[in-house]
Amino acid sequence: MFRSQALNPDPQRLDALDSGEPSMDTWLSEHASGAEARRVARTFVWTSEDQTVMAYYSLTGHRIVRDELPKSVGRGSSSEVPAVLLARLALDKSLHGQGLGGVLLADALERIVVATQTVAARIVVVDALHERAATFYEHYGFKRIPGTLRLVQKVSDVAAALKP
Repeated sequence: MFRSQALNPDPQRLDALDSGEPSMDTWLSEHASGAEARRVARTFVWTSEDQTVMAYYSLTGHRIVRDELPKSVGRGSSSEVPAVLLARLALDKSLHGQGLGGVLLADALERIVVATQTVAARIVVVDALHERAATFYEHYGFKRIPGTLRLVQKVSDVAAALKP
């Protein structure tokens, strides 16, 4: 089974991921290290025994305007709500169809819950690439902002769902 670890491009092979979404693969190989260095995104990877990246996700701080949120999510918030953006989530095609996308998402969400015990954030935000991805996130409790591919979920709801 895979265990997430921080991006480390020295031993990890970033150019072999084939998620079926070329923009996701290219971002990992060409931009993830720079985003790390500039401290604009943190990336975590699953690797094979030979250190080939098989999956990854990237997280970054974010804020969202309360009026853009579904009422059930934004209620009680100030005008701008602190959030964590799940900026990228990709799984190699060789791992598709095994339920590992949900495992990777749970890994990312658990890391977000732990982080928000130190740095406050109320909402997890995802900007889905397409309708199929949006449906994936909805399956895991994210609510769509009407008319968009942006989805949100309260950190407190995530934490409750992750409890054993």
